[in-house]
Amino acid sequence: MTVQGKPRKAAIAAWIGSALEYYDFFIYGTAAALVFSKIFFPSSSPGTGTLLALATFGVGYLARPVGAFVLGHVGDRFGRKKVLVTTLVMMGASTFLVGCLPTYDDVGMLAPILLVTLRLLQGFSVSGEQAGANSMTLEHAPEGRRAYYTSFTLNGTQAGQIIATAIFLPIAALPEDQLLSWGWRVPFWLSIVVAAVGLVIRRTLEETPAFEQEVATNTVAKMPLLVLFREQWRDVLRVVVAAVIASVSTIFTVHALSYAVNTMHLERSPMLWVGVLANVAAVISIPLWGRLSDRIGRKPVFVGGSLGCAILMFAYLWSISVGNYVLIFVAGIVMFGIVHSATSAVWPAFYGEMFTTRVRLSGMAIGTQIGFAIAGFAPTIATAVAGTGQGSWLGVSLITAALCLINVAAVATAKETYRIPTEQLGRTPIQGVKA
Repeated sequence: MTVQGKPRKAAIAAWIGSALEYYDFFIYGTAAALVFSKIFFPSSSPGTGTLLALATFGVGYLARPVGAFVLGHVGDRFGRKKVLVTTLVMMGASTFLVGCLPTYDDVGMLAPILLVTLRLLQGFSVSGEQAGANSMTLEHAPEGRRAYYTSFTLNGTQAGQIIATAIFLPIAALPEDQLLSWGWRVPFWLSIVVAAVGLVIRRTLEETPAFEQEVATNTVAKMPLLVLFREQWRDVLRVVVAAVIASVSTIFTVHALSYAVNTMHLERSPMLWVGVLANVAAVISIPLWGRLSDRIGRKPVFVGGSLGCAILMFAYLWSISVGNYVLIFVAGIVMFGIVHSATSAVWPAFYGEMFTTRVRLSGMAIGTQIGFAIAGFAPTIATAVAGTGQGSWLGVSLITAALCLINVAAVATAKETYRIPTEQLGRTPIQGVKA
């Protein structure tokens, strides 16, 4: 018998927590694109400095797989709530300290070393955030509405990006000397408020009924990772490959912003507004895509979103290359705010439904974070391969399209899960249930 949960409370808590957590994560990406090359790598050539700054953004993704193994074990062994509280405290502290760092002019090479260290802590923290929040909402959700409720985790992620970008709008408008001296630090300092509010919310979360049932029946896996790789290693691999769809987000958020401002010399504020408006559209469209996938299935919505991104990235980067702000706004909002939202809405349920309750958090965390680690370096790889010139948009678009097609191939090999009862997820489908 399915255990009834509190889906609305779980979804709201996941939304707020993800918004607060990813505010911290995204302000780093914005700063890396706009100012870090000038204050942490000033002795490098402009192109090299930009590449190094974007690399520090990608470094955070290196810590994600490590954190996924550790936090995945904790979540499946001791509960989802412990992971969600731990990640928020660690993220808030590391982000606040980034705002306190000395620059290259102050301490030389020690500055970028400290920056990378704190970025690694950010990556370790965020590795358990989405998997924990997704497991929490999925295990509270009623049958037939799992994608709708789990979509609020990614909805919160987009909201966090809106907040981060919006806070950078007045900061980016500062005179250059003020921006580079103290202005860039303000969003990082504000993370202490983010952490305090988030901690209060996370501490009121209730553990999922599915996990509590495991505790009551003494079926919690003592070594979840052993169970995961013995029984469901294929699903982990499938999630790893599918998760490269996150490259669309990192290319849009980091590379495109850097290309527009540093290469094409477009104004910072309009380009930040593209991100704000695209994410506003995403906040609206994500739950709608989630509801649709509860009706027609995960795979059609996911594959459609991935193919759409593969095509529309050409339009977005080309519009930047010609400096047409109208086309930039239209292409950016349609691609990232609407089409990419189809993938964001589906994967929290789709990936989680591949695993049993015993290993769900570990499977999601490890699979997604290895895939996201690849996606995290997509801006760096794209810049290194395609260069930083005006014509580099084509090469970056081709790379993004290839990653989208890889995602489509992985999703196509997975079972359709939207009609499988929650207690049967991750197991051999029972007779009469469509898989």
